[in-house]
Amino acid sequence: MEHLPEHHEHDDVPGTILLFGIAHENSIPGQRKGIILEPQPSTDPNDPLNRSQQWKHLNVGMFSIMTQISESQKVSIADLNLGTGLMQLMQGWANLLWQPIAMTYGRRLVYLVTIVCSIGPVLWVPLAHGASEWYAHRMLLGLFCSSVESLPELSVQDLFFAHERGNYMALYTFVLFGSNFIAPFLAGFIADGLNWKWVMYDATIFLGISSLILFFFMEDTIYFRKASDSGAQQYEIVPADDNGDPGIITTERLESETATRGHAGMSTGSKPRWRRLALATISPGRPTHKQMALKSWQSLKIPFLFPNILWAGLLYGSNLALYSVINATISSILGSSPYNFPPTMVGVAYLSPFVFGGAASVWAGKISDSLAIKLAKRNGGVREPEHRLWGLLVSAPIAAGGLLMWGVGASQGAHYMVLIIGIGITTFGVVCASAISLAYAVDCFKEMAGESFVSINIIRNTIGFSFSYAITPWIEAVGLRNCFISVSLISFFCTYTFLGVILWGKSWRRMSAERYWEFVATEREMALTK
Repeated sequence: MEHLPEHHEHDDVPGTILLFGIAHENSIPGQRKGIILEPQPSTDPNDPLNRSQQWKHLNVGMFSIMTQISESQKVSIADLNLGTGLMQLMQGWANLLWQPIAMTYGRRLVYLVTIVCSIGPVLWVPLAHGASEWYAHRMLLGLFCSSVESLPELSVQDLFFAHERGNYMALYTFVLFGSNFIAPFLAGFIADGLNWKWVMYDATIFLGISSLILFFFMEDTIYFRKASDSGAQQYEIVPADDNGDPGIITTERLESETATRGHAGMSTGSKPRWRRLALATISPGRPTHKQMALKSWQSLKIPFLFPNILWAGLLYGSNLALYSVINATISSILGSSPYNFPPTMVGVAYLSPFVFGGAASVWAGKISDSLAIKLAKRNGGVREPEHRLWGLLVSAPIAAGGLLMWGVGASQGAHYMVLIIGIGITTFGVVCASAISLAYAVDCFKEMAGESFVSINIIRNTIGFSFSYAITPWIEAVGLRNCFISVSLISFFCTYTFLGVILWGKSWRRMSAERYWEFVATEREMALTK
């Protein structure tokens, strides 16, 4: 038996869902353009899935607004890169704190607290002296900005159905990485027109304005959905017909009102706006303080228990490393002979990765979603998370080629446009791989997404820290050319491991199914004890 959309027996493979059906089609709830919606929307007007597309897009824009801040200070290149690496390290590990708080008191509270607290470390930068203070304010900023590394992915999951997630995950990833390229572009002009300290003052003003926008317009998207909403039905998948289309037979109306992570559908009407803008969201089924600590421990265990999540983290981390390598070398390469770019023009160079990142968000988003839907149709209407991974077939060689254009081109004194295009197409690969890895993790184990994203970001940012720490001595030891040839090969190999995941990913999910459904059962039991 396979249940739609979120009702599973313990022998079901997590992540495998039915997107299309033909038999008794009118009896299947929650369809849109012939696609069976996953998860099924409830009748509750407060369910984020039932809100307008305009409201969803507004929320996507706002939870993408907090990002790492790019700045300069009189610190050696090695120390500056190490400080950036320490910030990345904190951005990963601090989610062990913020994620459980967000699950208990709502996403809105954590977004607001962390963006306001980020103002202090940014203001500290113009007042700091020496490497030790650089490390200190980088680590503090990493602590407070860490929520942007895992909460927006959950907000995407809250707002959109399975067949839409890839598009908005790609949009979030583009804004996350793209803002890191727009910031230096603006910083170059600010530093030339005023001085470098005004880069930090303007960043502080930006954070203050962003805080006000989030406070007055961003509603909490957390929603505790029932296993059965509005009499959602149970389905049995029968063998496909001659055209490859599956048959769906309605077997029974679910009688269980067991909750998964809470009690959706119990609201008698839409909340008034002042309640939707409450600082914290106290919902039935939320974790207790003891369970908050348990969730942090679960996030540390997940990579060892779920191979699909471990792979997603390694793919995301290896691609963040590419960003770290480019970011750590762009000023020193373009600002020195034979290019001798002034700070303003170094900033302009960041427009290339921004533009290519936008193209990548389309490839990893709409095109990846469309590809997954087409493959589901060819698979008898059944969508596998691995269908999404084929988008990496193109992005992997593009990113590797871009790294060669950048590193080898710079070592040979190639025309600056070779380098500019190189960092652009490298970014195309980085954004594609990052967005697809996040969407894949949600597709595999949706009910465990919060804990999984913490695990993924710990892996991602630990790898990013390692590359930030190592890149300067690595270049000094082997030279720019050999360093980037190595990085290019590492990038190509890491991304092309997706072929193995396509072959064995479902077997890994089947192997992990019992552990996953035990996790879901524990969450349901937790909700029922409230």
